[in-house]
Amino acid sequence: MDIADPGTLVLPAGIAALVGWRVYRRIKRFVGRQRLSNVRPWITVVFFPLLVALLAFGAFRHANAELALGAGVAIGVALGFYGIRVTKFEQTPEGLYYTPNAHLGIALSLLFVGRMAYRLVQLYLMPAAAQQGAAAFGKSPVTLLIFGTLAGYYVAYAIGLLRWKHHAAPTQ
Repeated sequence: MDIADPGTLVLPAGIAALVGWRVYRRIKRFVGRQRLSNVRPWITVVFFPLLVALLAFGAFRHANAELALGAGVAIGVALGFYGIRVTKFEQTPEGLYYTPNAHLGIALSLLFVGRMAYRLVQLYLMPAAAQQGAAAFGKSPVTLLIFGTLAGYYVAYAIGLLRWKHHAAPTQ
């Protein structure tokens, strides 16, 4: 990449801006009061297990990677159940609301952002990592541990939200 030509920086800057915006939205969702969606928990319950299954299939021949993914999912499920226990739930005439625990949300967000930053540094500053590319992503035990933790958390938390909604719905 020629640093002198500003046109070559447009795509990386655009991608960085998009990733930054998505990270901001995710952190905001982790720590603020939210209206319970009818669809989002179901998407989470379906989508993340599929991603975990695909990553497990990709890491099939790498026992450490598969073990890390499984351990991450177990940690994430435990954190998800803990997260539901410390969530503040509200039933209002406008709908159902919940406020996730800010400390847990910030910790998981920092874990995600830290790993993303590390992977970006690896890809852009270390030529060997760039040559391995996306194939190495699905075999890295640390990355799979972190992804498994996030996926397990999201699914367990979404199931907790759906259970709460089911119990809260008759009193609306």
